[in-house]
Amino acid sequence: MADPSSYRPKPGQIPDSPGVYKFRDEHRRVIYVGKAKSLRQRLANYFQDLSGLHPRTRTMVTTAASVEWTVVSTEVEALQLEYSWIKEYDPRFNVKYRDDKSYPYLAVTLNEEFPRVQVMRGAKKKGVRYFGPYGHAWAIRETVDLMLRVFPVRTCSAGVFKNAARTGRPCLLGYIGKCSAPCVGRVTPEEHRELADDFCDFMAGRTGTYIRRLEKDMMAAAEEMEYERAARLRDDVEALKRAMEKSAVVLADATDADLIAVAEDELEAAVQIFHVRGGRVRGQRGWVTDKVENVDTSGLVEHALQQLYGEETGDSVPKEVLVPALPEDPEAVSQWLADRRGSQVSLRIPQRGDKKDLMATVQRNAQQALGLHKTKRASDLTTRSRALEEIAEALGLDTAPLRIECFDISHLQGDDVVASMVVFEDGLARKGEYRRFQIKGFEGQDDVRSMHEVISRRFRRYLQDKERTGEWEQEGPAATGAAPADGTPHADGTAPADGTPHADGTVPATGTLQAAGAAPAAGTLPAGSAAGAPPAESAEPREDDGRPKRFAYPPQLLVVDGGQPQVAAAKRALDELGIDDIAVCGLAKRLEEVWLPDDDDPVVLPRSSEGLYLLQRVRDEAHRFAITYQRAKRAKRIRSSPLDAVAGLGESRKQALIKHFGSVKKLKQATIDEICAVPGIGRRTAESVAVALATAAPATPAVNTATGEIIEEDDGGSTT
Repeated sequence: MADPSSYRPKPGQIPDSPGVYKFRDEHRRVIYVGKAKSLRQRLANYFQDLSGLHPRTRTMVTTAASVEWTVVSTEVEALQLEYSWIKEYDPRFNVKYRDDKSYPYLAVTLNEEFPRVQVMRGAKKKGVRYFGPYGHAWAIRETVDLMLRVFPVRTCSAGVFKNAARTGRPCLLGYIGKCSAPCVGRVTPEEHRELADDFCDFMAGRTGTYIRRLEKDMMAAAEEMEYERAARLRDDVEALKRAMEKSAVVLADATDADLIAVAEDELEAAVQIFHVRGGRVRGQRGWVTDKVENVDTSGLVEHALQQLYGEETGDSVPKEVLVPALPEDPEAVSQWLADRRGSQVSLRIPQRGDKKDLMATVQRNAQQALGLHKTKRASDLTTRSRALEEIAEALGLDTAPLRIECFDISHLQGDDVVASMVVFEDGLARKGEYRRFQIKGFEGQDDVRSMHEVISRRFRRYLQDKERTGEWEQEGPAATGAAPADGTPHADGTAPADGTPHADGTVPATGTLQAAGAAPAAGTLPAGSAAGAPPAESAEPREDDGRPKRFAYPPQLLVVDGGQPQVAAAKRALDELGIDDIAVCGLAKRLEEVWLPDDDDPVVLPRSSEGLYLLQRVRDEAHRFAITYQRAKRAKRIRSSPLDAVAGLGESRKQALIKHFGSVKKLKQATIDEICAVPGIGRRTAESVAVALATAAPATPAVNTATGEIIEEDDGGSTT
């Protein structure tokens, strides 16, 4: 626990101007971002007597190890910079709202030649018009089905559209009048886009114009005794009215507004948002957050506004935003919203009338959402805490292992040997910190050596990060993994610095574990890296900006998939690096036994133990991640071709060669002049192709596992 006075800025050092500040922990990770009208006054509040701070603030300042700030010219700039940094650094002590679901939107892809109406989830895309969000996807589909009678816009996928255009036959919707069938030319691109624009206008709330126009056309058709057309128009009007009824009128003045309500207790808060367009509720969404910082309702509202509109522009930001409490600086927030919309935005608390009544409804929804979330999470949080406590007690740890890393090795009969690293924090998977490794120190099947290499590479990278930031200094041979200079073996049996192998066959300190092509530094092992990443020697310098790094944070518990040999290899790798503050264990699949280093007998956890269940989840996730990577590498290797070795031969010319000759087998039999006859292939390239095919090893024949017969390649290039 750090003493805030140890990193408190000197008097007069903090400017008395608007700005944004960051607290960092001992690993240089940003743990809190805040903004202030006056940096001097705000930061002074954090360095008062600890007994006078809120418990959450006290935890933050004692976790931090430094503070820094950036001066801006206005409060609006401070708000924008604060939002950007929270999104970039994901600080652990900032309020972050999380959706409990991925809300569906009704989307119109106006960025395509023939716009398509569909259900979309996830991040918004440029050039797509969105309506919603909706609570359920089926509600969108019901609305679209009603509206396609009047606005027969394309709803099919790209594949269906292209197939219909190729065959000249539209899909079923084209035959029943719910699609204008632009795929077969029934309407021009301009006419179809006009339909899509009308669809968007109707969904945006401009409904009266279209209904009045249809009713006028219906009456005119009836007067002209075109009764079938009049009946069809009558049904269209009814369909649009039914679509409108699906979103109830809540504000009579056709207001465009978002209503935000907050329900909170000491630990958590829930936010509910109603999107009202044209006086009707067009969408609803909700968020829940842990109150990890000392924040009141005004602060929660400000964070909600940042998350809700931080990525939005134009009409996605409504003219009016109604909130239960104004942010600390409502003028700056209103100006920020206006900048994003491009016109004035009213940010206020509803005082009377229909808007106040609707806000009460939104507030009830927020209260219900918070109660439901607490009911669902109570068992999860309790179970995770009990699991971590059981693991700590079983393994003799001083504290619960809040960060667990698990490693697994995967291969197929010694080929494509890879490893995985998965991370669990507070009992939950942190998939953004998963890593993959290729085994580079040797070839063949040896899980023990593979585990030793991977652990060495992972924690050597960790030590290099600490050394670069000044948190750790080399202290003799153990720090670098090198043996004594005189060449005598270590007491633990590791190899001396002359490069002779260890007794167990692992690579000594001067061995090569770096990525291919990188030269090792003298006397030390270069850092390995996750698949595809360059070694430390060739990696580009990284700034100390607080961004999460690949291997910067150590675990409290290291788990390996395996028994005594794998555990011993992992412990030996840590010992060679001089790391003695990380607990190691292994989980053997056969009897689900937990193995500790230097123990002859395993630790047996009860089958009903939450701690054992958590270790199994961690181990199984590492196995899944490793085998997925191994299968991908194997599939890529199988799909490889001798033509891949020809420099400068791209995919287009490869396909041209195969298409011209029919198969690689026939291409191999062709002369250089015949290869030159292929369009785009010059003589030099033809010579390179001929050499590559002549020197390529013969492919291993495929075998039908059901009959045992060899599957030969036919003249057409396919298999039989």
